[in-house]
Amino acid sequence: MTRYLVTGTAGFIGYHVALKLLARGDEVLGIDNVNDYYDVRLKEARMARLDGKPGYRFLRADVADRGAMERFFATEKPERVIHLAAQAGVRYSIINPYAYNDANLLGFFNILEGCRHHGVQHLTYASSSSVCGANTELPFSTADNVDHPISLYAATKKANELMAHTYSHLFNLPTTGLRFFTVYGPWGRPDMALFLFTKAILEGRPIDVFNHGKMQRDFTYIDDIVEGVVRVSDRIPTPENVPVVPGISSRAPYRVYNIGNNNPVALMDMIGALERQLGKVAEKRLLPMQPGDVPATYADVADLQADVGFKPATPIETGIQRFVAWYREFYNV
Repeated sequence: MTRYLVTGTAGFIGYHVALKLLARGDEVLGIDNVNDYYDVRLKEARMARLDGKPGYRFLRADVADRGAMERFFATEKPERVIHLAAQAGVRYSIINPYAYNDANLLGFFNILEGCRHHGVQHLTYASSSSVCGANTELPFSTADNVDHPISLYAATKKANELMAHTYSHLFNLPTTGLRFFTVYGPWGRPDMALFLFTKAILEGRPIDVFNHGKMQRDFTYIDDIVEGVVRVSDRIPTPENVPVVPGISSRAPYRVYNIGNNNPVALMDMIGALERQLGKVAEKRLLPMQPGDVPATYADVADLQADVGFKPATPIETGIQRFVAWYREFYNV
């Protein structure tokens, strides 16, 4: 049994990761501030499914609260940390930038300090495919230069990777960042396209299709994400000479991996798969590209496969079928 701190357990990925760890017998200390970025009732429903499970305890707190985090690490002494709490969303970062400074920068700093001062074996944290920013060469590799983010959200996630490397280098703290690629599935976020499209189609409303549908996304099913997160957390990086970008290497116990399906899907094909599952054709409102968005994402996962022996592979048709089944049951539609 390992004692884990998992931040963001009321959230989509954090909830599923906590379930996976508990199922294999680990102890999970969950933290979430349960904010109202999206429907709190969905967060509370996730929390209710975790509540009372053997080995699980929950603290309602904000990772940006320095005092609360200092007290928590000092009293609970987690052995490993999986940090998934963050302010998500590319478009929302344009509307409410302060939320990203608080959650993604200050919050991450508090987690790093807690890990540094309390002997945490390994910090695994959520980065994002958004860090790839203005890159146009596909697939996206962790060896690519990612110094040109095009949204504040992406910039905060790139900052997390830089902060983690600094702590790995200075304090020998093992850290691993995971760049998630368009995660979807049951219990997913209501601000994501699949959720928005499903709700609109079932309600007979048009769906907003940006860049006139000329988009591709490396849609990655939640079970694959969770399997990758747990496997990576179990593999504690050691100080060895590791290339960071061409011409630069690091001896810090630090890694960054892509977690994506390694199979980009055209947005219109995703919509087609959803229409088939719902038995309804969507009315599509074609719109221009949104600020901060990119036309395509595609994950190179060769290093993930080589190091932890895992590669996401759930087909989009299978994932959407499972999502729609959950959505209909949860919302009784």
